[in-house]
Amino acid sequence: MEAPLMHLALVGTPNSGKTSLFNALTGSRQKVANYPGVTVERKEGSFVTPLGRQISLVDLPGTYSLRGRSPDEEITRDVVLGRTAGEAMPDLVLCVADSTNLRLTIRLVLELKSTGRPLMLVLNMFDIATRRGVTVDVAKLSEALGVPVVTSIAVRKGGTADLLRRTDEIIAAQAPVAFQQNRWQPLTVAQLRATQREADRIIAATISLPTKPDTWTARVDAWVLHPIAGLLILLLLLFVMFQAVFAWAQPLMDLLQAAFDAVGQLVQDTLPAGLLQSFLQNGVISGVGSVIVFLPQIVIIFLFILLLEDFGYMARAAFLMDRIMGGAGLHGRAFIPLLSSFACAIPGIMATRVIDNRRDRLTTILIAPLMTCSARIPVYTLIISAFIPSRLIWGWINLQGLVMFGLYAVGIASALGVSFLIKFFMLRDYAPAPFMLELPDYKLPRARSVAIGVYTRAKMFLQRAGTTIFSMMVLIWFLASFPTAPASATDPAINYSFAAMIGKAIAPLLAPIGFNWQIAVALIPGMAAREVAVAALGTVYAIEGGKEAADQIGQVLATKWSLATALSLLAWYIFAPQCASTLAVIRRETGSSKWMAVTFAYMLVLAYLASLSTYNIACALGAG
Repeated sequence: MEAPLMHLALVGTPNSGKTSLFNALTGSRQKVANYPGVTVERKEGSFVTPLGRQISLVDLPGTYSLRGRSPDEEITRDVVLGRTAGEAMPDLVLCVADSTNLRLTIRLVLELKSTGRPLMLVLNMFDIATRRGVTVDVAKLSEALGVPVVTSIAVRKGGTADLLRRTDEIIAAQAPVAFQQNRWQPLTVAQLRATQREADRIIAATISLPTKPDTWTARVDAWVLHPIAGLLILLLLLFVMFQAVFAWAQPLMDLLQAAFDAVGQLVQDTLPAGLLQSFLQNGVISGVGSVIVFLPQIVIIFLFILLLEDFGYMARAAFLMDRIMGGAGLHGRAFIPLLSSFACAIPGIMATRVIDNRRDRLTTILIAPLMTCSARIPVYTLIISAFIPSRLIWGWINLQGLVMFGLYAVGIASALGVSFLIKFFMLRDYAPAPFMLELPDYKLPRARSVAIGVYTRAKMFLQRAGTTIFSMMVLIWFLASFPTAPASATDPAINYSFAAMIGKAIAPLLAPIGFNWQIAVALIPGMAAREVAVAALGTVYAIEGGKEAADQIGQVLATKWSLATALSLLAWYIFAPQCASTLAVIRRETGSSKWMAVTFAYMLVLAYLASLSTYNIACALGAG
C-alpha cells in the first residue's frame, strides 16, 4: 500500500535561510502562486525522503510571531492552525532558524509549540555559526524546548541529510494528532515579554557565544549604514542597476523584437492580405511580442534584487531610505521598485514583493505607473522635437532637454504627491508600525538559489501577464480593424473602424483639453502601449512609414496642432493610464480588478485635469 502524502510547512523569521532550504529540498519541483484574495506568495514544492515518503512542502511567509499583524503573518498563522481554506493542515512544522542569531526564533518556537502541531527546529547555516565560534548544545536545546532539533546547511550538498533522516523518524513515530482549534490564543504583550524572557533563559543555558565576536559585518556596516557614505553607496548600486536595466537588457530586447518582427514579416509574405494576416501579424504576434520583449528587464531586475537580498544588503537599503520615503507616506523598501519603474512599470510593480506590508505594497503599486517609463520617450521625443525649438538657455542648457527633464521631474513629484494623498484619504485607518527590522549578517549569494528565484519569477511574469495582455491586444486589433473600409474608400482604413467611431464619439469630451478626434483615435490603440500612439498618429494622418517616419509625423503635427494642444498631450502622457500591460499586471499582483480600476480611474482624472489646466493656461498665454 502506497504511503500517504505528508504535508510539511516551513516557518521562520525573515533572512533565516528558509528559502534556501526550500530550494535545497525541492529543487525545480516547485510552483509559485498567490494565496486566494491576497498578494502574498504561496510557494509549494515536493520531495522524497530517504525512506521513499512523498512530501509536499509549503514555504510560508517569514514571520517573527503568530500575532498576525500583517498579511504575511496572518497567512503563516492560519496555515499552521488549519484555518486556510483549501490548504492542508501541516503534519509537521519545520521552524527554520539562523544559527548565528537564535533569539527571536526561539521565541517563535515557543509560540508554535503552543499550537499543538508536531514541530521540529532546524538550525540552518550551522557551518557559519561554528566558524564564528557559536556553540550550540543541540541535545540540551532539544530537551529545553521539548521538540526535536536538527542542524542543516542548506547551501551545501548533503547539508540536509540529517534533516531528511529525522523527518522520516518523526513521521514514522508520529501518531494521529487530534488538533484542538481553541487551544491556541494570541499572546498579550505581557505574555509575549514573558515568552521572550523564557527564550533568553533557554539560550543562556544551551548556547555559548564567542568571546571575540565577528566584526567583519560591523566594519562593513560602518560604511554601508553611514548617513552620508551609506547613501552614496546606495546611489552607486542603484545607478549600476538602473544602467543595467537599460543597457544590458536592450540588446536582448532588440533581439526578441527582431525575432517577432521577422515572424510577423514571414506571415505577411506568406499569407495573402486580409483579416487572417492582420490578426496573426498585428493581433497574435504583436500581442505575444509586447509581453516577451519585457522579459530581459524582468530577469535583470529580479537578479539584482535577489543578489542584494541574499547578500544581506536589501534590509540596509530599506533602512537608509525609510526616512526619505516616509516623508511621502512610502515604505523604505518602495525605493527600488519605483526606480525600476523608470524602465517599465511592469517589473517595478512585480518588484514590490520585497515590501512586507500589504498596504505599503499596495500604495507602491498604485503610484508605480506615474514614474516616467521608457515607453513614454517616443511620444515625448516626437512632440518636443516638433513644437519646442532646439535652442540654448543661458548659453548651455538645451531647451528641449530641459522640457524632457521637467516631464521626468513632474512624474516623480506626482508619484510622491499621490502617495501622500493615498495614505491621507484612502488608508487613514492605517497606523504604520515603527520601521524595525533585523539586519542579517552578510553572506555570499548561492548561484543555484538565485537561478531558481529568477527562473520562477520569469515564469510567473509570462504566465500572469501573457494571457491577459494577449486578450487585450486582440481586442484592440478588433476595434481598429472592424468594420473594414468599403471598396471605394479613400481615407485610411482605420477611419471606418470601431476605433474611429469611438474616437469621434468621445471627441467632444476631449475638446476642452484641446484634443481632436484624430488624437482620440490614436489614444485607443495606444492603450496597448504608450509608444503605439506614434504609429497610430501616422496612420490617422495617412503618413506612410508610421513610427519610422517620426520626423515627417512631427512636421505634419506642427501644421495641424497648436502649441497648446501639444503641451496638453504631453501633460496627458505624464499621467494617463495608456498601458494595458501595466493594468493587467496590477490586477494580477493585487489579486483584484478593483485596484486596477482604481488606478485607471485616478490616473485618467489626473491626466484630464492636468491637460485641462495646461491647455487653458497655454491658450491664455497666446499658444492656442
